[in-house]
Amino acid sequence: MPRIVREADVVWEGNVARGAGRIAAATSGAFTDLGYSLPTRIGAAEGKTSPEELLAAAHGACFAMGLASELTSAGTPPERLTVHCTITMDEVEGRGHQIVRSAIDAVGVVLGADGEGFAQAVVDADNGCPFSALIRASADVTIDARLEEE
Repeated sequence: MPRIVREADVVWEGNVARGAGRIAAATSGAFTDLGYSLPTRIGAAEGKTSPEELLAAAHGACFAMGLASELTSAGTPPERLTVHCTITMDEVEGRGHQIVRSAIDAVGVVLGADGEGFAQAVVDADNGCPFSALIRASADVTIDARLEEE
């Protein structure tokens, strides 16, 4: 795989308690005006995002792509993968607020795949996911994945 470089632009105005920021995808332009603030980070989202939500999206998307790749390599490409990722940030004694967990819940519609083959693809996808590795360096990563019953 070639080296991948992507960029985002962030602007923050004001102090942390009353200020607000904007996030834009500088490389792709896929999103240009995602708002975020401390109140919407720790409370109700009110239509804004947070760094934790963006991390959950990135980890879930990376894992889904990896799982699709593993299943395809095994001769059972998925029809659909539905992935939900939950990032948990908590107070860690002596270290302040830290990401402590990323929990992935995945359901696959994969014709021809058996439970054992699917489970191995999940392990391999997690092991190959750069976001799993990054998060696992300082937090727990859990994955609950299953085939959808037809």
